[in-house]
Amino acid sequence: MAAQSNSLSYLALGDSYTIGESLNEEERWPNQLAFALSKKGIQVSQPKIIATTGWRTDNLKDAIIKAGLKKKYDLVSLLIGVNNQYQGKPADQYAIEFEDLLKTAIHLAKGNTGNVFVVSIPDYGYTPFGQAKKETISMEIDEFNRINKGITEKYKVTYYNITDLSRKGLEDPSLVATDKLHPSGKMYTLWTDRILENFVR
Repeated sequence: MAAQSNSLSYLALGDSYTIGESLNEEERWPNQLAFALSKKGIQVSQPKIIATTGWRTDNLKDAIIKAGLKKKYDLVSLLIGVNNQYQGKPADQYAIEFEDLLKTAIHLAKGNTGNVFVVSIPDYGYTPFGQAKKETISMEIDEFNRINKGITEKYKVTYYNITDLSRKGLEDPSLVATDKLHPSGKMYTLWTDRILENFVR
């Protein structure tokens, strides 16, 4: 997708779900979203993605600092927290670090909360990898999402809940990537459609 002078710049912050582990670049949901918005007449440049599989909130913070971003963006997304949960990190620590990241996202979005959106953490309990511990995983993911949603609403930032979509992974195996853990491109299309339905900027 070629950048145009009048295109909106887009920064996507996250972990494996943002970088699209096990998928081609065009299947990542930020790339799908940028393409879909452009088709609707909202021109968006190729997203700049700061995300790596396995990152917790503290890893993402360190990476943003290391990136030394000078540019401010027209659109910034934030999806982070599954590795805090997976690695057994405290929920109260997540709350502090998530709020800090959200404030950073707002700063990188020219200080405009309307340029930022948060995506809920998907539930990997509904994958072959997580199925055996599904009940525990789901309960903990719900708690982390309760935290990030409350903080997002506190700052009057748009919040997109895609967790219910992620819970279709066992009933439709095509929604899970070949690694049996991460979403497939088809699943990310469902996320993109959900965001597009309610996209506000």
